[in-house]
Parts: sequence; C-alpha cells; structure tokens
Amino acid sequence: MYVPNHFKEADTEKLHQYIRDYGFGVLVTADDEGIEANHVPFRLNIEADHSLGTLQCHLARNNPVWQRIRNGGSVLAIFQGPDAYVSPSWYPTKAETGRVVPTWNYLAVHVEGSARVIQDPAWLKEHVSQLTDEHEKGRVQPWAVSDAPTDFTERLVQGIVGIEVKIEKLTGKLKASQNQPERNQAGVKDALKGESAPGSDAMSEFMS
Repeated sequence: MYVPNHFKEADTEKLHQYIRDYGFGVLVTADDEGIEANHVPFRLNIEADHSLGTLQCHLARNNPVWQRIRNGGSVLAIFQGPDAYVSPSWYPTKAETGRVVPTWNYLAVHVEGSARVIQDPAWLKEHVSQLTDEHEKGRVQPWAVSDAPTDFTERLVQGIVGIEVKIEKLTGKLKASQNQPERNQAGVKDALKGESAPGSDAMSEFMS
C-alpha cells in the first residue's frame, strides 16, 4: 500500500484499536495457484511479550484455501474503516484559484505475518467463544456459545479450521485531508457531517 508520510499512521495502539473497531477484514493468500481473498471476522490478541500480537480467524473446512496456507506461510490481512468522497466544492480555496479536484478520504490497515492452521477442537471452541463475547458485550441479553447445546456446537466446530497470524508488520493509512490547508480541512469536515452517504459522518470524526 502506497502511504505518503502525511497520511501515515504509525501509532501501534491506534492501529490495534482500528483493527478491533473494523474487525471484519480480508484474508489474502498468494501462491503458485494464484491469489485469493476471503472475507472473515478477526480477533486481535495482544500478548505480554511486547510483540505486535496475533490475529485469529476461522474458515469453513470446505474452503480449500486453508490447505494452501502452510505453517509459517505469509498472508496479508486488510482492514478498512470509514471512507468518503470529497467534493472540490467544499474547499474555500476553490473560489480563489479553482485549482482543486475531487478525492477520497479513507482509513486502511494492512497486516502482514506468518500463518498457521489450527484444527484443535478446544482451541476452535475457545476462539469462537471469545469472538462471540467481544461482539455480544454491551447487549442487554448477550448471547454466548454456551447457550447452545454442546453437541450442536461441537458438530459445528468440526466444520471449521482456525488460522492464527503472527503479526510481523503493521501499515496504517489515514487519508483525512491532512495535505490541505486548515480552512479546506474545516470545509471538508463540516460538509461531511451533512452528507447522507455511508461513512461520511464517521470520516468527519477522524479529521482533526
């Protein structure tokens, strides 16, 4: 991913939080058979060894891509936050110079790392339980994996395989009009708040 310095987000804690906030990502694999992308929910695990952490996800056992992921093989995980079209008409400088063009603001995080395949039923059940708990927290009556019959969940676990990615590189890009004069940034921020397009209001919140 091309990241100019003014759009670079290098704060590891912020990147970790973006992964948590926008955890439905894309797992990309590439080998002699080609390139494949799978859309899956991820769980971020931060360890006490001061590493960048690990990503955990699971795939359907019928999905042949997991058989192509050799232990230690490199994969790419992509997470995308809000994005929004930016109209040149929102720049105050438009009326002065006319030297403006449309662009797009967005948040993206790329994770590179080595992956291993996990088929241990206990690990898989713990993984889906933790993933579920993260997304159920805050609900009035949160659902837990343990609410379903044990024989039912055990059969379902047999139909998936786990993927754990040791994070080796984090690349973050927040394109939020940082390359524009402050008054143009303010114009974009205010205009996005009034847009009805998905992601516009959220992108406005990212702007300083």
